[in-house]
Amino acid sequence: MKKQASAIMEIFNNVIIFILGASIGSFLNVLIDRLPQGKSILGRSQCDFCQKKLKWLDLIPIFSFIFLGGRCRYCHKKLSWQYPTVEVLTGLSFLLVFNLQFSVFSLIAIWGIVSCLIVIFFSDLKYHLISDYLLLALFIFSLSYHLTSGVSISQYSYLFGSGLIVAAPIFLIYFLSRERAMGLGDVYLSAIIGFLLGWKAGFIALYIAFITGAIFGIIMMILHKKKLKSRIAFGPFIVIGTTIMLFWGKKVFDIIKQIYGF
Repeated sequence: MKKQASAIMEIFNNVIIFILGASIGSFLNVLIDRLPQGKSILGRSQCDFCQKKLKWLDLIPIFSFIFLGGRCRYCHKKLSWQYPTVEVLTGLSFLLVFNLQFSVFSLIAIWGIVSCLIVIFFSDLKYHLISDYLLLALFIFSLSYHLTSGVSISQYSYLFGSGLIVAAPIFLIYFLSRERAMGLGDVYLSAIIGFLLGWKAGFIALYIAFITGAIFGIIMMILHKKKLKSRIAFGPFIVIGTTIMLFWGKKVFDIIKQIYGF
């Protein structure tokens, strides 16, 4: 009976965390669309097409999209799959982090980091812009994570130095290409990633970003979706590399040691 009760409680907790994450994801959708356009994040949501203010029944994460058949209640135009995708992704991400059993304060900090990364991924992919507010929030959550993880004061000079080291090659590309290949947001994002992960994991995160970005670019050219000189947002690939190193960095380092013997 105790095992059964424990299993039921675990399922209940997971459902609650998923709902919490999906609800946060609904707010992240607001940030994704409004911050790059310089719009206020306050005020009720409205339809992208008819601009009709949405009622609470239209804003229930995931459920409303399914219930309405993916269309606006008022003008009946198709809504973007971005909305349920972000809600489901945030819910699953919160659940993943929750089950990694961080301390309470570290858990909140990691949730904040994940939320910022999701917004950066979709806003840069959609608008080719990374909001300064998001970068500041990501840095604050990264600093909070280090503070709650027992990082000693003496290590902060190393972390800040790591940020500068990781950002250096991105800044060089930004400078030499005159912002055609990289944006300033990519430079700041790389610096924060270096501060969060340290320079070794930060460089591997960038390496993963370049590899995944190159693969994506080749696929897009094969499908005739992009040309050789087309600009591709790099922020989403930095997010992919960062996520891999943040949660599976130890396994990545183990694989590197097995391959190269160091």
